[in-house]
Amino acid sequence: MTLYLWIKTFHLLFVIAWMAAVFYLPRILVNIAEAEGSAEVQARLVLMGRRLYRFGHNMLGLAIVLGAVLWLGYRVIPDFPTMVGPGTGWLHAKLALVALILAHYIVGGRWLKGVDKGRALPGSGKLRLFNELPVLLLVGVIWLVLFKPF
Repeated sequence: MTLYLWIKTFHLLFVIAWMAAVFYLPRILVNIAEAEGSAEVQARLVLMGRRLYRFGHNMLGLAIVLGAVLWLGYRVIPDFPTMVGPGTGWLHAKLALVALILAHYIVGGRWLKGVDKGRALPGSGKLRLFNELPVLLLVGVIWLVLFKPF
């Protein structure tokens, strides 16, 4: 059980780090859109965005690996709790919401890469709304994990 708790702890740590990148990348995009007149500021923001996007991908990868261990570790680790079977439908709903957050993150990354190629970003108002979407999805994830309704 101790191993399970350590794996869960690090899974949560990497999820939190990834979510920080998910929340901050759209904010960088807003700043890029609002700094259209200053090439130097835009270049610095794009560099920050690229580094953040790479960091987020690394954190997501580690979170996925540890999440898979939490999900299927019972098959290879003795006395490891299982998340497979009846009453785990919440997990599928959670994974669907995580997939939507990942899609959001990828769209933000493509917009960032498009700036390097000279493509225009959506307006700062639309980017501000885009910035709020993962918060709503994360509320759903947290609710599912805590209440496990089905």
